[in-house]
Amino acid sequence: MHLAQLNIAKPKYANDDVRFAEFMDNLERINGLGESMPGFVWIHKDETGHAMEMSTPWPDAAANLTVWQSPEDLEHFVWNTVHKQFYNKKANWFKEMSSNHFVMWWIEEGHKPTLEEAKSRLDHLDNHGDTDFAFGWSHLPHVKLWQSQRCG
Repeated sequence: MHLAQLNIAKPKYANDDVRFAEFMDNLERINGLGESMPGFVWIHKDETGHAMEMSTPWPDAAANLTVWQSPEDLEHFVWNTVHKQFYNKKANWFKEMSSNHFVMWWIEEGHKPTLEEAKSRLDHLDNHGDTDFAFGWSHLPHVKLWQSQRCG
């Protein structure tokens, strides 16, 4: 089994707003780093080849959907690379959300999840909390780096 993850965020600014420039100027670099990491399997890209899609099923949010060989591989990328610096600045660029913005779930090797599938997992997490169907970091007791992190 592989691990799928979805992260959505609602930008505070338009993509060309100077206040969003640091994030936008580094988006391809950070996604490229993720794609080069051990354990990376796949990233969803829109028709233009961009990995952070502004579209349905979240018209006012950006979605990032990836697949990893293991939670440890994803954990390493998120918390042990330059990605962490951008995660810690998230509040500078994105609105606080009242519902979950991140979800993980197990998939069969070779499966490429859709945004609609990811939305159903996120909705399930919102409605039922952590389950084997949809979960956050706390559902994976052997993965610990997230515990010392909080979104800025």
